[in-house]
Amino acid sequence: MKIIIRIVLFAALAALGIWLWTVLFPSPEKVICRRLMELARTASFSANGSDLARLAAARSLAGFFSTNVEMNVDLPRFTQRSSLDRDEITQMALAASSRAGGLKVKFPDINVTVAPDKQSAVADLTVEANVSGEADPMVQEMKFTLHKIDGQWLIIRVETVRTLSWCPQIYFRDFELCTAAGSFHS
Repeated sequence: MKIIIRIVLFAALAALGIWLWTVLFPSPEKVICRRLMELARTASFSANGSDLARLAAARSLAGFFSTNVEMNVDLPRFTQRSSLDRDEITQMALAASSRAGGLKVKFPDINVTVAPDKQSAVADLTVEANVSGEADPMVQEMKFTLHKIDGQWLIIRVETVRTLSWCPQIYFRDFELCTAAGSFHS
C-alpha cells in the first residue's frame, strides 16, 4: 500500500513539476502569441479616450516594434512601403486614433514559426479590425517577422499576404464577387 501511495505522490509531483516548468518557461511560440495578442489590445482604442491616453497607447504600440521596421502593407485606404522608426510609428498611431472614432483589433488566428536558432520567428495571422461607425470589419492576412532583441520579441517587418483570391478591398458590404485571379467587381 505504501508503494502505491509513493508512486501516486511521485507522479503527482512530476506532473506538477512539468506544469510549473511550462508556466515559468513558456515556449517562444506561446510568448510571441501572447505578445501579439497584447499588441492587438494596445492597438484598439475607444472613441471617448483622452488625448493623453491616446499618446500613451501610441507610445506603447511603438514598443512592440524594433527601432527600424520595414513596412510593406497594402490595405484598403492605406498603402505603406518604407522603413519606419518608433517615432514615426507613434505618429501614425496618433493620426489613426484622431481620424477614427474607435478601433477594435483582433488576431483570431496566429501561426508562429520559430527559426532553429530561437532568435527569429515569422507570425502568419489574420487581422480583424472593427472601426467605429463601420458596419463590417476589415479582414486581412498579414505576416510579421520578429527578432528577439534584448530578451524581447520585436517586430522588424510587416507585410500584407496576397492570397490566391486577394482583393484590394475586403469590406464585406462592398463584396460581391472576387475571382481567383484577384479582380474585384462591385
